Amino acid sequence: MSRLRAALPLILLLLAGVLLFCSGTFDRLHPEQLVAHQHELRGRIAEHPWMWRLAYVGLLTLVTSTGIPGTIVVILAGGIAFGTVEGTVCSSIGLTLGSLILYLASRYAFGAGSKHPPKVVEKLHHGFESHPVSYTLFLRFVPVVPFGIVTVCLAWLRCSLWLFLGATWVGGTTMLWFESSIGSGLGDVMSQSSTFGFELFMHREVMLPLAAIAVLALLPLLIERITRRLRRAVKHVD
Repeated sequence: MSRLRAALPLILLLLAGVLLFCSGTFDRLHPEQLVAHQHELRGRIAEHPWMWRLAYVGLLTLVTSTGIPGTIVVILAGGIAFGTVEGTVCSSIGLTLGSLILYLASRYAFGAGSKHPPKVVEKLHHGFESHPVSYTLFLRFVPVVPFGIVTVCLAWLRCSLWLFLGATWVGGTTMLWFESSIGSGLGDVMSQSSTFGFELFMHREVMLPLAAIAVLALLPLLIERITRRLRRAVKHVD
């Protein structure tokens, strides 16, 4: 019964995520829907700038705290509505707050940890134990594993709160800049196009931040190849 009570906050967050996903909220935040009502949306934002920004931060906080894979839709919407700079700032606040809520709920649910963690956590455990700071920053900078899963794994690994917050803010904000740039670019391109298709991603405003994210995603393979060659060179010298 005590274990169920400990897991209750995490279970409630996951249930909220399922309800949010089934509510159709993400459909209303689709870039095509937002661009179709772009002038009306920006007019409302101009009338109540703080209210809309707070509402956006609240929505992203909620989505991130549930761990569901829908944050990118909200972030792109923020880029369309507020532009790259303001979208990144608002998204950074929402993402950090939401990750903190999910992290605390996970830490409370896992307690002192488990002797048999999930396979995903086992794969991360060795690297985290050897270099906790650099490994946590690496996981937040490089989009290898979904953001929510990384948050839960770091909670299971008993990552310190300040390290978690610092890595989440620095790494998350870096990725948010590129993602908000994609949203802003999509908004500019789609305002001049009547259809939403693959050709939109060929425009420079969208393709450059996408290429930057692809480079970040390939970093683990590059680092692994470099370290492997260095090890072979050391063995050859010995």
